Amino acid sequence: MYLSKVSGLLLLFLFTTTSSSSSSSPYFDLFESWCLEHNKAYASEAEKLARFQVFEDNLAFVESHNAAANSTYSLALNAFADLTLHEFRAVRLGLSLGLNRQLSDSVRGGYGGQAVFRGSDAAVPDSIDWREKGAVTQIKDQGSCGACWAFSATGAIEGINKIATGSLVSLSEQELIDCDQTYNTGCSGGLMDYAYNWVVKNHGIDTEEDYPYHTAEKNCLKNKLNHRVVTIDGYTDVPSHNEKLLLQAVTSQPVSVGISGSERAFQLYSKGIFTGPCSTSLDHAVLIVGYGSKNGVDYWILKNSWGTNWGINGYMHMLRNGGTSQGVCGINMLASYPTKTSPNPPPPSPGPTRCNLLTYCPSATTCCCTRSFLGLCFSWGCCELESAVCCKDHSSCCPQDYPVCDIGTKQCFKGSKNSTGVHGIKKKDSFLKFGSLIPFID
Repeated sequence: MYLSKVSGLLLLFLFTTTSSSSSSSPYFDLFESWCLEHNKAYASEAEKLARFQVFEDNLAFVESHNAAANSTYSLALNAFADLTLHEFRAVRLGLSLGLNRQLSDSVRGGYGGQAVFRGSDAAVPDSIDWREKGAVTQIKDQGSCGACWAFSATGAIEGINKIATGSLVSLSEQELIDCDQTYNTGCSGGLMDYAYNWVVKNHGIDTEEDYPYHTAEKNCLKNKLNHRVVTIDGYTDVPSHNEKLLLQAVTSQPVSVGISGSERAFQLYSKGIFTGPCSTSLDHAVLIVGYGSKNGVDYWILKNSWGTNWGINGYMHMLRNGGTSQGVCGINMLASYPTKTSPNPPPPSPGPTRCNLLTYCPSATTCCCTRSFLGLCFSWGCCELESAVCCKDHSSCCPQDYPVCDIGTKQCFKGSKNSTGVHGIKKKDSFLKFGSLIPFID
């Protein structure tokens, strides 16, 4: 009993001492400011202390790197500065080459009729930026879900859709995460080629607005699968270890690539041309949206999916023509893009207007009660006007801009003292829907 009390007091003393020394650190105020800037809050003082110690270690790494005279890029205490490298890798990556190695190899090799980019002898421009051409949507944030593959795939489809149709539409990563389960595994990882293949087989993909992102895997909303807003014809692989062909591909459209994004310098990247060090073990997916040169150094423009608090407002410049066939961080090893020449399908016709659980009126009409008892309607009619006003005679209706019903004259007026009127509309019968109700319940 005595030893137990002594042990408890010792632990309390050690924690209090550590906490006191940490809070008196010259960097604690900086940590507090960083927490405010990035809206960080912790469940307990103990967790906050542990995060500060990680922050302090990352700060030392950032200062050491930025002090180097020969570096072409800078690091910063971004939104991930309270994460260890191990923690960061666990939640922010998600490219999975091992989902099905045999199929993956065959896809990359172009077997089974898969298209492979062959390039041409045509000259390429010195630089290109698909953002300036309106083919890139806003920076998105995958959060703590390893779905970088979905963001890279939708980004490439958004780009080719803009180029082919002139319309830039933000597409649904969540639909891919939830519904593309043949080889991809949602927040546990995936590949862009499999995502393209799913979109082809589904005959299109939904918008982000209609099927929004939730930072987690959910059940597939099968009633959304026929919301095929944007389609693609197929996809093409760029041969591995061929930077010349990758450059040619990017001149035509944004291109999905796999990279190694698991290095500490990548985690804390801020600006400049990233040169590594990094491995070529691919574990992350991004989108090449252009390329350029600065002071004689060539670079790629990469769109990431880690929000705008990382990198150059969500983007990175990565060294191009670095002298290796794999490219910096393996960027030349796994590149592909969707193809599109066909127009998108027309918007789906509006569904019926639901009056109650089993009664419907045609689209662009208004449900009006024709028989009621004690305030409960048990018979409905359909007014052939959208957002109409139902008259108290239970048999007619008025347009919304002539909302006053005169039951005696069967006319509709703009106001009670307004003599300008139009004839009321007689309602038609509603219809019953005894089939599946799922398509009408979102």
